[in-house]
Amino acid sequence: MRIIAVALGLVSAFFAFWTVRLLIVTGFLQHTRAGGQGAYVGAVIFPVLALTLAWASRRCWRRGRGRSAR
Repeated sequence: MRIIAVALGLVSAFFAFWTVRLLIVTGFLQHTRAGGQGAYVGAVIFPVLALTLAWASRRCWRRGRGRSAR
């Protein structure tokens, strides 16, 4: 479970980084290209994914704690 927790944590960090990068590149969504509605979708989906995966990672980490003692 701990390996899964680390993997989920890394993917969560990736989406957190990508959210920050998206906001910086687009000037906090002020400078999007024509037809760039994907930036708005990404601004919603990336943080949701990052938080969900961080929650799942923490849950897996805690679940693995009891099993490592055996």
